[in-house]
Amino acid sequence: MTKLNTCLLNLAAMLGALLLLVTPLRAQVSGDVIKIGIMNDQNGPYADNCGPGAVASARLAVADVGGAVNGKKIELVIADDQNKPDVGVAVALRWLDNEGVDAIVGCSASSIALGVQDIMKARKKPYMLAGTAGSFFTNDKCSPMTTQWMVDTYAQPKATVKALLAQGVNTWFFLTVDYAFGKGWQADATNFINAGGGKVLGSVLHPLNTSDFSSFLLTAQASGAKAIALANSGSDFGNAIKQAQEFGLSQKQLLVPLGLMISQTHGIGLRDLQNVRLTTPFYWDMTPETRAFARRFTEASGGQILNEAKSATYSAVTHYLKAVAATATDDGEAVVKQMKKTPINDFEMKDVGIRADGQVMRPLYVARIKTPAESKYTFDYYEITGTIAAEDAWRPASESTCDLLKTQ
Repeated sequence: MTKLNTCLLNLAAMLGALLLLVTPLRAQVSGDVIKIGIMNDQNGPYADNCGPGAVASARLAVADVGGAVNGKKIELVIADDQNKPDVGVAVALRWLDNEGVDAIVGCSASSIALGVQDIMKARKKPYMLAGTAGSFFTNDKCSPMTTQWMVDTYAQPKATVKALLAQGVNTWFFLTVDYAFGKGWQADATNFINAGGGKVLGSVLHPLNTSDFSSFLLTAQASGAKAIALANSGSDFGNAIKQAQEFGLSQKQLLVPLGLMISQTHGIGLRDLQNVRLTTPFYWDMTPETRAFARRFTEASGGQILNEAKSATYSAVTHYLKAVAATATDDGEAVVKQMKKTPINDFEMKDVGIRADGQVMRPLYVARIKTPAESKYTFDYYEITGTIAAEDAWRPASESTCDLLKTQ
């Protein structure tokens, strides 16, 4: 064989090897489509938290990358989990096994999310929590495929409890929704109360989607606690606040929401919520960039206010799609690895990292709800009074039982 032929053969071999490397990168999107599932309560008591508004936010994220990544079309599929674990799990199985869904963005009850998380871990598919608040998702029940985008039952009550204990509010009573989310919220808040020298005088559990809180509120009132902590959300929180005002509880006891989204503030009104203190991961009226996106969202969603979970949905979908673009694949493990090593940068977060346990290490903000007289324009509800750095807000790695933090 001549020297020229030998060189040509070597060159051909090199080109073949390069093609083997490059071709899969262009073809490693299953079904030639990037399919993202949006799962939440679409019509029930928590629909205002996420619901159709989260879908609108996800669609904006898809539109902002041009509807495709590396030439592969992006498709959204939507499911109503009906606040039922069996429904949520059945949807996840159908999506992954039969419909080619590559990732799920969830704003489901913690009881649903736990079941879905197990499926996503087994199938090695990304699961982005953009409204589910159980702190165990980044602690004892952490998963390499799950990321937590909004706030949890550790960080939010931590800031609230510490601030009120410093003001002498040292006796507490809990009004808690009877499932994993509410119980987890109460447990975390109780730990902060006890650690700060306060005392829990009692608690009551109420069913999900309760319309009559009278007996629960009377029990709370009779406790004599300085603070009545509301460990619930959605329409349950709204009903509890309004009925508590009717009973006159706020005249002698402090009503303390452990988790409050601005969409709930909008629905309840400033008259009943004025001067309430809270902790939030996002407020639409903070910067020109947040205001511009909030206007886009309101137009796209038929007039809804941009709340914390809907903004987190946009961030989660956008960051996921950036990772797919960077890795040229929808392989779940590769994409999550890319997501965790790349800082989040969008309209609401700047240079925010994702910890090994899946926690998005974003700062939190301390806010006061304005009085009706202070509110000057549409959705002008909060006064931001302080910032809590991420390292002070979230569960420290040293306190976590998540194995992922030990192997980083």
